[in-house]
Amino acid sequence: MICRAPAYILTVCGVLLAACETTPPTPEEAAQRCEQRAQAAQAPDVSGNVGINSQTGTSVGLSIGLSADLLRGRDPLEVYESCVIDLTGEPPIRPPRLLVL
Repeated sequence: MICRAPAYILTVCGVLLAACETTPPTPEEAAQRCEQRAQAAQAPDVSGNVGINSQTGTSVGLSIGLSADLLRGRDPLEVYESCVIDLTGEPPIRPPRLLVL
């Protein structure tokens, strides 16, 4: 007798993986996601916090985020455009809304 369970399990796994495919983002969703990436290429993300606690006293924190695009010196407009094309396969539907520095 031949056991067919492994083939059955592989078939079920293949069907489940095919069902998990995501749909591509809409052009507007892609624009919003890529704007964030372009802004990260424009300047470091800096945030800080100060806290006071009755048990431990004061605390101070500083966080600086650097994107790979910023470290490479990539143009934020080029980052935006290439990101939208990668996500949708089409050029952007609108220009990015970037920070004014």
